[in-house]
Amino acid sequence: MNQKIEIQPQNTIQSYIDEISTSNLVTSKYSMSMTRVQWRIWLLATFGKFFEGMIVFMMGLTLPLLTLQFHLTELQKGIISSSILFGILIGASALGGLSDLYGRKKMFIIEMALLSICLIGMATSHSYLSLLVFNFGIGLALGCDYPTAHLMISESIPSKNRGKLVLGAFAFQSIGVLFGILTGIFVLTYVNDINAWRLMYIIALIPSLAITIARFFIPESAHWLLSKNRKADAETSLKRLLHRSQQSSMPIVDTPCDEVELTSWLHGYKRLFKEKYRAKTILASVPWFIQDLGTYGIGIFTPVILASVLDPHKATGGDALHNTIANTIYLAKGTAVIDCLLIVGVICAIIFSESVGRMKLQIYGFIGCAIGLLCAAISVKLHGDYQMYMLFLGFMLFNFMNNLGPNAQTYLISGEVFPVKIRAKGAGFAASIAKFGAILTAFLFPILLHGIGVFTLLLCLVVTSLLGAWVTHKYRFETSGRNIESM
Repeated sequence: MNQKIEIQPQNTIQSYIDEISTSNLVTSKYSMSMTRVQWRIWLLATFGKFFEGMIVFMMGLTLPLLTLQFHLTELQKGIISSSILFGILIGASALGGLSDLYGRKKMFIIEMALLSICLIGMATSHSYLSLLVFNFGIGLALGCDYPTAHLMISESIPSKNRGKLVLGAFAFQSIGVLFGILTGIFVLTYVNDINAWRLMYIIALIPSLAITIARFFIPESAHWLLSKNRKADAETSLKRLLHRSQQSSMPIVDTPCDEVELTSWLHGYKRLFKEKYRAKTILASVPWFIQDLGTYGIGIFTPVILASVLDPHKATGGDALHNTIANTIYLAKGTAVIDCLLIVGVICAIIFSESVGRMKLQIYGFIGCAIGLLCAAISVKLHGDYQMYMLFLGFMLFNFMNNLGPNAQTYLISGEVFPVKIRAKGAGFAASIAKFGAILTAFLFPILLHGIGVFTLLLCLVVTSLLGAWVTHKYRFETSGRNIESM
């Protein structure tokens, strides 16, 4: 039996977008009926997360060569590792928040152009200072992508598809992680040169240039245009998005909203801490901060931890360069096996985010992360094959539960809970707070590994994971299946 569709005489932007999905005869919860333009926007948005996964986590493979070439001290290694994350912290708020003022599409293009420029600079760097500057610039671009890519997707697609497609885009971070590791293995296997790390950045540059150009050819968010009282432009953008003739009639009405017009860049951030939004700000930012403590600490330094616990046979008999490359390849292969569970986890998140709910998955995910990290900590006290099995079990469980829960859900939630006029600022602020946690781990992890040891450090992350579950439960606000205009 065909489902009866009630068409209102006046429609909001989201009701027009949702109409495609609800009027389709295919009623399966896994069906996603969308126009080619909507799919194009989604595909272009996935590359921001792909580049983040590839470039940030590739740092663990490039750092040994950078250390040899530029004679980096332990402090300089920590600064280099954390500079890209500090850039993400600044970029998510300072640049990403500008999409509330200047438009989603404009910042969507600018961020990818900035990424391409900084990749060129990184690949041609010949000093520690230039490495630092361009690595920070890459972080600025990737940080801007956190709110803008999320909003380009969530403000352009049907409500029932939002969770699946935002998480689908987020899944490309895990694909990027694996691609970055495989790229490193391939380059280091066939390029026995101290400059091999430059080729890794050149490989990332080629698709970034193509994506920059492609982003010029998509429409601006109709939601944002209407929030700026540009109704005619919003109607034009909506028709293009939904593949309707520009001569067709698609009158739109604004959704009721008690938000005042933002008068400055800072004004929107102040509103995040008003009583009305304070709990949502805490929910969007604090669990994400806690999650990034483990994600980036374990993610970037998995090869280092494997080396510390398993004490693999070191390559000998060659010079420092060839020994470094051989050992990096050895540890990268183990890291690739562990990181495959990132992809499995996010696929499960896509499947269950609507039926189970964001909050439950985030809480269960944090608890699962704690169990995985506890297994990894226990492995430190074991010996022989049992040590290796327990360590890999712990890290693989951590990666799976992390991407099923907090790593995926925090990104999804941050772009959903705020109203349109401060949505980019809310999502950007949450991402910035999260990256502060990532910076702490990137900078302090090598120091803490040496100071307190792997066992104690992993136990600390067990405690923070349980804290993340508690904060999520206390401030929970379910967004699954809700119309984004009603947030």
